[in-house]
Amino acid sequence: MEQLIQYFETIPSAHRSLILVGGITFFWVLEGIVPLFTVRYKKWKHAVPNFFFTLTTIVINFFLAFLLLKASDWAVGNDFGILNWLPAMPLWLYVLLGVMLLDLIGAYLAHWVEHKVKPLWMVHLVHHSDHHVDTTTANRHHPLESFVRYLFTLLGVLLVGAPIGIIMLYQSLSVVLSQFNHANIKLPTKLDKYLSYIIVSPDMHKVHHHYVLPYTDSNYGNIFAIWDRLFGTYMYLDRESIVYGVDTFPDERENSSISGLLKQPFHKYRRPTTVGESKSAV
Repeated sequence: MEQLIQYFETIPSAHRSLILVGGITFFWVLEGIVPLFTVRYKKWKHAVPNFFFTLTTIVINFFLAFLLLKASDWAVGNDFGILNWLPAMPLWLYVLLGVMLLDLIGAYLAHWVEHKVKPLWMVHLVHHSDHHVDTTTANRHHPLESFVRYLFTLLGVLLVGAPIGIIMLYQSLSVVLSQFNHANIKLPTKLDKYLSYIIVSPDMHKVHHHYVLPYTDSNYGNIFAIWDRLFGTYMYLDRESIVYGVDTFPDERENSSISGLLKQPFHKYRRPTTVGESKSAV
């Protein structure tokens, strides 16, 4: 564990790029072998806007990365943050708690807020308006959302008091798990269900991409499934019943256009429709 943290403390940019590109490549290939939905669209054409927004996310995070380092150094140097206020513990538990708390604040909380605050929902809409969710959808975020997500991550670093090694480990896991749970893959039903008690599985996250409420406002987690179950935002929907997109922005042509997606947050808010709830406690 100590060697793992030391590696992520000084992880080269090339290795971080390899994690991103390698993950997309792996799940892209897997989608062709065990697809959840048979591909009836041109994957490369569909991927173009998603790759564009992946690039903008990388650029924004690259130029702001120094703030994460400074925040981490300040928190650790001043014994500030949850990890620094807890009693001594085994390294593995220290790392696990650090990653879980960063996931709670930087991913789950950020995601929940984006759904509850109307202007932020309009920004986050770019991610939800994909009509063919696959592994390339994972980083389909408007530049404004990339900035919002970054601010929540920065807040998480300060509140958690996480050292840079744990931050880099968290970000690497976040990238791969997001690619995994967005991927158009069909795992055995029982395996997906068992996984969903620990990590956010593909079937669990796909519910979040169903086109109408209340399913859209559920399953906010990215790495750990515990947060949705703990805070009552977990929902179940049979994967064969899932329809991707957003009911208020149904124009697939506009939702596949880079220029259209860049303008999407500036549309007037449209009130969503809601179907009867079908919540599961399994």
